[in-house]
Amino acid sequence: MIDSRVKFRHLQTFVEVARQKSVMKAAELLHVSQPAVTKTIRELEQVLGVGVFERDGRGIKITRYGEVFLRHAGAALTALRQGLDSVSQEQFSDAPPIRIGALPTVSSRIMPRAMELFLMEKTWSRVKIVTGENAVLLEQLHVGDLDLVVGRLAGAEKMAGFSFEHLYSEQVVFAVRASHPLLEGRQSPFAGFGDYTVLMPTRGSIIRPVVENFLIANGVSSLPNQIETVSDSFGRAFLRASDAIWIISYGVVAGDVADGRLALLPVDTGETKGPVGLTMRADAVPSLPQSILMQTIREAAGEATL
Repeated sequence: MIDSRVKFRHLQTFVEVARQKSVMKAAELLHVSQPAVTKTIRELEQVLGVGVFERDGRGIKITRYGEVFLRHAGAALTALRQGLDSVSQEQFSDAPPIRIGALPTVSSRIMPRAMELFLMEKTWSRVKIVTGENAVLLEQLHVGDLDLVVGRLAGAEKMAGFSFEHLYSEQVVFAVRASHPLLEGRQSPFAGFGDYTVLMPTRGSIIRPVVENFLIANGVSSLPNQIETVSDSFGRAFLRASDAIWIISYGVVAGDVADGRLALLPVDTGETKGPVGLTMRADAVPSLPQSILMQTIREAAGEATL
């Protein structure tokens, strides 16, 4: 039968002193005073009836009795921590997942880092991330199929019943393969648009009106050869195999441009800049795990836009 006089603090203190080979260092790591550590070790030795440490010059070393006890004390602490973690995992596994709708612009640029930070918090919460057109995601948010949408601010008529938190602003770009002919600068990129296939945002996407207005303002009233898509995987693959021009939010291709796999046409698209942020139902109260995830999204957005 386990002696009731042995407490968790005895095991924790003993293991830490054995690991550090120093009362002073163990006290610092445990955030207690050195006399408190010494007192706890003496209490343990009284229960065991043997010494677990002995002086060694100006320091201390573990005794042979201490070595024997250390194997079991360390295993006991490990088992206890695993038990606590298992209970936490079981508790959160029964809870519904945090459901995030992410527009393509944040799926590749923001969410990977946000999830990396979130997992470090060890909430053990399940997370479901879906991508799609803004109108579809907002409808899912409206009916309760999503808890949060991360992406561009929708038009005022679509924001009724929602709240929006601005994270950063982002513009549309014209991406091409790294050796695209229009990068040679012999003519205005707009002058040769009709000679290439153009990948356009779909009509339901939030940036489609922005792109159409920008093209008209620059003398491009029609595109005879265009493909509508919100698929970033298709866009990347198609650009690698062709001379197509992909009109897309910068966040979708930021990593490809940084790696040199894609390039941007020299077009000033500053006027297409728009706010990107968090959209929620106005009456929603975030759970603790959801609040933590929102904070990691903020941090990831801050890192990406430095």
